[in-house]
Amino acid sequence: MKNDDIDRLLQSAAQAGEEAAAEMPFGFDTRVVALWRAATPNGNGVMRLLRRVAVLSAAVIVVSTIAAVREANRSSEIRDSLTNEFAIADSAIQDEFSK
Repeated sequence: MKNDDIDRLLQSAAQAGEEAAAEMPFGFDTRVVALWRAATPNGNGVMRLLRRVAVLSAAVIVVSTIAAVREANRSSEIRDSLTNEFAIADSAIQDEFSK
């Protein structure tokens, strides 16, 4: 832009004076939101992402819970078998010493 254009723009702005701020027409914001929602029928993508993250998190929680329960059952089986072996060995030792 040339200096003449800038000067003319500034003079026009100075002559405009103080006017009341322009307000949005009645219902404008609802029309904008309605058009925005119509443009994206499946949502704006954030909700889809949140749903995917929630489903994936639930799946991870279920799988890890199942794995933890199975591991706890295995460890209790191992503990029971070791306890039985120790009990057998202990009773055998006591029998030997009692003779």
